[in-house]
Amino acid sequence: MQKPRPKLGRNVIGLSAVSFFTDVSTEMIYPLLPVFLAGVLGANASFIGAIEGTAETTASLLKLLSGWWSDKVSTRKPFVVAGYLLASIVRPFTAAAHSATQVLAIRVTDRVGKGIRSSARDALLADSAVPEARGRAFGFHAAADNAGAVLGPLVAFFILRLHGVGAPDMSGHLLPRDEHAMRNVFWLSAIPAAIAMVILIVVVRDIPRRDSAKPGEAGGSASLGGRFWGYLVVVLLFTLGNSTDAFLLLRANQLGVPVALAPILWALLNFVKSATGTYGGQLSDTIGRKPLIVGGWLLYAAVYFAFAWAGAPWQAWALFAVYGIFYGMTEGTEKALVADIVPAVRRGAAFGWYNLAIGLGALPASLIFGWIWDRSGSPSAFVFGATLALAAAILMAVVAPSSQLSEAK
Repeated sequence: MQKPRPKLGRNVIGLSAVSFFTDVSTEMIYPLLPVFLAGVLGANASFIGAIEGTAETTASLLKLLSGWWSDKVSTRKPFVVAGYLLASIVRPFTAAAHSATQVLAIRVTDRVGKGIRSSARDALLADSAVPEARGRAFGFHAAADNAGAVLGPLVAFFILRLHGVGAPDMSGHLLPRDEHAMRNVFWLSAIPAAIAMVILIVVVRDIPRRDSAKPGEAGGSASLGGRFWGYLVVVLLFTLGNSTDAFLLLRANQLGVPVALAPILWALLNFVKSATGTYGGQLSDTIGRKPLIVGGWLLYAAVYFAFAWAGAPWQAWALFAVYGIFYGMTEGTEKALVADIVPAVRRGAAFGWYNLAIGLGALPASLIFGWIWDRSGSPSAFVFGATLALAAAILMAVVAPSSQLSEAK
C-alpha cells in the first residue's frame, strides 16, 4: 500500500500565500519597468542592466547577513516581517519617479527588503517541511510565487486597457496617456502588498529549533561542508550567464510584441512556472535534485540560443513558455538541495551564501549582457548567456553533489 503523501502544513501554505500576493504587487510593476525606463525616462540597455544587477547584488549581500543572524538568534519570523514590510512600503513609489536614478534608488531599497527576508524565510520553510517532502514544499512555494506573477501582469494589463493603452506610435515613443497609465499601475500595486503583510503577521509562526545546539552557538559552530561549497561554485558560474529577465522583455519588443501585451507575455511565463513548479520539486524528491537541475540548465541554454536567432513575434511567445519550464525544474529544486546538504542549524547561513552567490553573479551578468547588447547586438548577448549555462550544466553533472536527505544536527 502506497504511503500517504505528507501534508505541507500551515507555515508552508502561509508563506506561499504571502509570496503569492507579494508577487502580484511586484509583477504589476516589473514587466512594465524596462519599457518605462527606456520609453519614459530615457535609460539605455546598459543602465537598465545596472539597475537590476545593483538591486539584486544589494539584496544578496543582506541575505547572507540576515540568514546568519537568524541562525544566531534562533528565530526567523522577525526578519521575514521586516523585509516584506520595507519592500511593500517603498515599491509603489516607482510611480513618482522622474529619473532612472530615482528608479535605481527605489529598486535597491525594495531589494534591501528582499535581502532581509529571503534567507530567513527559506530557512523557516525548510524547518517547517518534513525531509521526504522538502522538494514539494519548495516547489509549492515557488508555484504560489509564480502564480502571483501570473495575476500581477494580468491586473496591470487590464488597468492599461482601461486607460486605452496600445502600442507605441510610429516614432517608437510612448504616448503621454501610456505614461499616466503605467504610473497608476505602480500606485495600485500597494493593495496586494498590504494583503500579504496581513497574512504573514496572522498566519505564519516561528518554528522552535529542533536541534541540540546552544542558542549562542547555533549560527557558527557547525561546518557547511565541502559538498555545499562545490555546489555554490557551480551555481555562481550559471548565474554569470543568467542576466535579468528584463532583457527578455526588451528582446520580445524587438521581435514585434507590443508594449500593451508585455504584461500578458510575462503572465504566460509565470503561468508555466507556476504550473510546473510543484511537480518539479516533487519529482526531485523522487529521482534526485541533480537530474532536474542539469536538465533545467540545459533547457535554459537552448532557449537563450533560440532567442539569439528568433525573428518573429510568435517565436517570442513560444520561447517564453518553454523558458517557464526551466524555472519549474530548478527554482524549488536548487533550494531543496541546499537544505539537503547542510546541517539544520546552519540553514539560514547556507541560504544566505546561496543567495549571495546568485547576487554576486547578477550584477556582472546583467552589466556584461547589456554591454554586449549595446555594442554587438542582442543575438551576441544571448549566445554569451547560453554558452555559460551550457558550461555550468556540464560542471553540475560532473562535480556537484547529489542530494542526501538529512536532518543533521
